Amino acid sequence: MDVDSDLELLMGHLGEFGRYQLRQFLLHILAAMTAGVHMLSLVTVAAVPDHRCLVPGVDNDSHPLFGDEAALARIPAGADGAPQTCAFLDDLNATRRCDAWVFDRTYYQDSKAMEWTFVCERRWMGAVAQSAFMFGVFTGAVVLGSLADKYGRKTIFYISAVLQFFLGIGVAFTPEYYGFLVVRYLYGIFGSAGSYITGFVLSMEIVGPTKRTVCGITFQALFAVGVMLVAFWGFVIKDSTILQVTYGLHGLLLLGHWWLIDESPRWLWAQGRVKEAVDIVEKAMSVNGQAGKIDIAHFVSRGKAASSSRDERSYGVLDMFKTPRLRARTLNVCLNWFANSLVYYGLSLNTGKLAGNPYLILFVIGLVEIPSYIMTILLMDRTGRRCLISTLMLLGGIACIVSAYIPQDTTFGSICATTIVMVGKFFIAGSFAIIYNYTAELFPTVIRNTALGVGSMCARLSGAMTPLITLLDSFDKTLPSVIFASIAILSGLLSLLMPETLHKPMPQTIQDGEEFGRGDTACASCCGARHRTYDVPLSSRE
Repeated sequence: MDVDSDLELLMGHLGEFGRYQLRQFLLHILAAMTAGVHMLSLVTVAAVPDHRCLVPGVDNDSHPLFGDEAALARIPAGADGAPQTCAFLDDLNATRRCDAWVFDRTYYQDSKAMEWTFVCERRWMGAVAQSAFMFGVFTGAVVLGSLADKYGRKTIFYISAVLQFFLGIGVAFTPEYYGFLVVRYLYGIFGSAGSYITGFVLSMEIVGPTKRTVCGITFQALFAVGVMLVAFWGFVIKDSTILQVTYGLHGLLLLGHWWLIDESPRWLWAQGRVKEAVDIVEKAMSVNGQAGKIDIAHFVSRGKAASSSRDERSYGVLDMFKTPRLRARTLNVCLNWFANSLVYYGLSLNTGKLAGNPYLILFVIGLVEIPSYIMTILLMDRTGRRCLISTLMLLGGIACIVSAYIPQDTTFGSICATTIVMVGKFFIAGSFAIIYNYTAELFPTVIRNTALGVGSMCARLSGAMTPLITLLDSFDKTLPSVIFASIAILSGLLSLLMPETLHKPMPQTIQDGEEFGRGDTACASCCGARHRTYDVPLSSRE
C-alpha cells in the first residue's frame, strides 16, 4: 500500500462529518465573520456622505446646514446638471474652489472622511486608506500562507487572531493620516489573511470530500455575516472612533482558540509528525462516538517510513510554477481570484453611490450573498466546480457592466441600478466562494495553504486596486465598471480550461498535483464532467 494512501485511510477513520468536525468547524468559521467585519469597516468608519462647499457669508460657520436653500443657490451645476461638490459662487458670481465643506448628516454624524476631508482634491486619501488595508491582506496572504505551511495552520491562525484584536482597536486611536495608513496596512495583514485563510484550510483538511462544498461555502457565508455586522454597528454607533473599537473587539471571539482547536492531521503527517496526527484522529473518533481502535503502530511505522524517504525541504510559492501543468493552473487560478475580488469589492465598496439608506444597502448587499451560497451549495456537486464558476463569473461581469449604463436620475432608474448591482453581487459572491474550494482541491497538501495564500494575494492586489480604479469615474462614470466586467468575463472563459475536482481525492505531493486532471478541460464536456474518468494520482487513491 502506498504511504500516502495510509494517510487517506487514517483520515477515513474520521468519517465525513461528525461531532468533532462540527465543533472544530464552528470555531474556524468565526474567523470568516471577523474577517468580513475588518475588511469592510472603512466603508462606515471613513464614509463620504453627500457634501457641498461651505459658502462664506451665507452658511452659519458653527452649525451649517447641508440643505440651506440660500447656500444651495450659490452652488453651480456641473456638466451633468448635478450640483458641484468642489466649487461655489462668490458675491460677484465668480466660481471659487472650496476651502471647507458642509456634509449631509442624515445618515453619518461622524467619520474619518469628514474629519480629514476625503473630498475633491483629497478624494484619493480615502481610496489609499482602503488600498493600504488591502495591500496588508496582500502581504499577509502570501507570507502567512507560506508560514502556515511551514510552522502549522494553528500557530499562524492564533498569532493573527491576537494581532487583529490589538490592531483593530489601535487603528481607532491613530490621530494622524499617514500613521493611520501604516496601522491599516498591519491591520490588513492580520485582520483578514491570517486567521481567515488558515481557518479555511483547517476545515477543508478535516472534513470528508462530500462535505467540502457545504463547509467551504458556509465559510464564505460567515464573511457575508461580517459585512452585515458592519452595516448594523454603523447604524447603531455614530462616533467613528467607538465604531472602529467595536469592530476591533470582534477579535475577542478568537482569543480562546489556542486551547480549543487542533492542528491539521494532514499537515502533521506531511511534516513527519505522525504520532501527533494519529492522536488527533483518535481524539476525533472518541468525540464522534466511533467504536474501534486505530492500529497506531501500523500508521506510525508507515508514516515514519514515508518521512525518512520524503524530501525534507520546505515547499513554497516557487513550487507552484516549477512544472508545466501546475504553472498554467496557478496562473489561471490567480487570474480567477483577481477577477472575483475586483468585481466583489468594486460592488461592495461603492454602495454609497447608490441612492437610499447606505446602511440598509450595505446590509442587503451582504444579505444577498446568503441565497447565492445556498444556490452554490445545491449546484456545485451537480454541475461541478468548473462549469459553475465560469457561468457565475460571466453573469456577474455582464450585470456589472449593465448597471453602469442605467441612469440614476429618476426613481425608477435608481431602483433598476440598485437591483442590477444586487444581482451582480449575487452571482459574483457565488463564484468567489467556489474559488476557495476549487483552489484547495486543485493543489497538493504540501503547497495547499501557500496556494490559497497566493490566490488570496492576487485577490487582495485587485482589492487594493479597486478603490483606485473607481477614481477613474472622474473621467467617465462607466469606466470602472467596464474594467471590472471585462476582466471578470475573460477570467470566466479561461476557467473552463481548468480540470474538474468533483469527487476526486485531494493530491498530496507536487507530482500528484502535476498529474491531477491531465487532459481534462471543458472542451469535451462542461457540466457532464462528473461522468468522465480522470487520471487520479496513484498516491492519492485510497
